Amino acid sequence: MPPSPSEIADAGPFPPVEGILDRALALVEYLREHCPWDRKQTAGSLVPHLLEETHEAVEAIEDNDMEGLRGELGDLLLNLAFQIVVAEESGHFDRDAVVRQLEEKMIRRHPHLFGLGEKEPWEAIKAREKSDRHAAARAEATEDPGTGTSPESAADESRVGILAGLPRGLDPLLRAYRLQEKAAGVGFDWDDPSGAVAKLREELEEVEEALEGGEEERIQDEVGDLLFSAVNVARLAGAHPLGALQRANGKFLARFEALEALAHARGMELTDSTLEELDRLWDEIKEGGTTEGE
Repeated sequence: MPPSPSEIADAGPFPPVEGILDRALALVEYLREHCPWDRKQTAGSLVPHLLEETHEAVEAIEDNDMEGLRGELGDLLLNLAFQIVVAEESGHFDRDAVVRQLEEKMIRRHPHLFGLGEKEPWEAIKAREKSDRHAAARAEATEDPGTGTSPESAADESRVGILAGLPRGLDPLLRAYRLQEKAAGVGFDWDDPSGAVAKLREELEEVEEALEGGEEERIQDEVGDLLFSAVNVARLAGAHPLGALQRANGKFLARFEALEALAHARGMELTDSTLEELDRLWDEIKEGGTTEGE
């Protein structure tokens, strides 16, 4: 049985801490009061900045730039604080509600850490939470017709699937990973990477068949299946596909730049060189082991 709301409430807050991060909220409140630009911002107008700062923080992590990351996390924290303060000003919710909802969610999803139950798969807990929310909406619609939601509509929503709820703006590569992760959370998964590898080989054969047939739509479908299967292999092997692809991109970039430099040193023009000549340069660079990722 999942922990009850009262059990969850009794489990936190934890551990007791001083509110150092409240200084970011106080800073935003001051900016909103004294700066015309900051004052006119809305939750929507701040979205591009939130996305940009998130990407810059990720880039600093990938570059292992800890000094840069310190600054980028500050910028990201500022954007998060902005969203909270704007919501407070609009009367939608306050900072306490944000933190308390976070605490309650983590308690529900880690019942074994708080003496509230046995350890469960994360995705299974999330699926049950979603089902409970929709069941509550259905009950409310039945008891109060004035909600504007019919019991039939609420019942349909209560049958929401395991794979529902992922953000619309997710990168397709990350979306594939999260879809597989959600399905795996309820037991729909290979026991080990070997099953996924065999499936990847099968999909590659189907791509080859599609290429021989020359049907554009089928090629699109089979290549998509191939990529989806490659993500599955990465996930089961413990390599996040985003990080793995970033490493591959970096490796290719470094090697190709080395290829350009080597060609220039030998008086070769890339546009005038044959594929065989470029392949020889590429193999020479790989054998030299001078680029990142070797």
